[in-house]
Amino acid sequence: MSNAITQTNFNLPGLTKTYIGKVRDVYHIKDELLVMVTTDRISAFDVVLPRGIPYKGQVLNQIASRFLDETADIVPNWKMATPDPMVTIGRLCEPFKVEMVIRGYLSGHAWREYKEGKRSICGVAMPEGMRENDPFPQPIITPTTKAEIGHDEDISREEILQSGLVSEPDYVKLEEYSRQLFQRGTEIARKMGLILVDTKYEFGKDGEDIFLIDEIHTPDSSRYFYLDGYQSRQDAGTAQKQLSKEFVREWLIANNFQGKEGQTVPAMTDLFVNQVSERYIELYESITGSKFERADLSAVLSRVENNIIKFITAYYR
Repeated sequence: MSNAITQTNFNLPGLTKTYIGKVRDVYHIKDELLVMVTTDRISAFDVVLPRGIPYKGQVLNQIASRFLDETADIVPNWKMATPDPMVTIGRLCEPFKVEMVIRGYLSGHAWREYKEGKRSICGVAMPEGMRENDPFPQPIITPTTKAEIGHDEDISREEILQSGLVSEPDYVKLEEYSRQLFQRGTEIARKMGLILVDTKYEFGKDGEDIFLIDEIHTPDSSRYFYLDGYQSRQDAGTAQKQLSKEFVREWLIANNFQGKEGQTVPAMTDLFVNQVSERYIELYESITGSKFERADLSAVLSRVENNIIKFITAYYR
């Protein structure tokens, strides 16, 4: 467990800028390439938890890489190569300042809002009489702001357009792409015996062209239920069996932490860290149908840095 990557400080050729996100360390090369290292950090309620999760970065990066390839016919994406199990390298885009959240079911944040009596989220109406984890009549888009520090905030389509965060022509495309990607993700998940409950997409521009960026359909950006037994669990009013980061949020809530001021992150035991790691691996195998190959962690930082440098050197040769 000590070899989980929780921070990097790589000296890469052509480095012009570094950005440290909640989970990813991002390196800009010659203001042209973007190197995204998916670390083993884990966040919940917009707080980075104190311990890394072994293999989490590899799981996220490899799932995202796979689904970027499987959706490239819908929208072009930023990916050029994955030179290491924890790294994707691609074109540097200017990100839109909103995240496109799309929900097929009343779960997670939407359910917490609904339970408090709200019947609208991000300006989108939610029907009366729904229960937790019921499907919406059709998927709803509930965007959030993209905060560099602190919490992302719900925002409506009207507020996005009024504030000029995204132009109307671009926003129409973002909604269209989000619905198409969610439909494709839903179809892929169903073939693997899963339900894609909700997810988020991020987009950017290179010149006048829109690209899908960051991750796609990973357990950090998405929620999955098991298809088998879903309806019987709904009928019985019991909790859905799910593969997502929600169980980490539930563990934190049970231990009196929701990221609010004055709250303290509970201690993460070795047992809990290992359980989280196994859940991520389980999702990888469930959603891809492939056996997860655990990468060598004996000198993981050196391995990652060397693989990045090899790619950059060859690219600019």
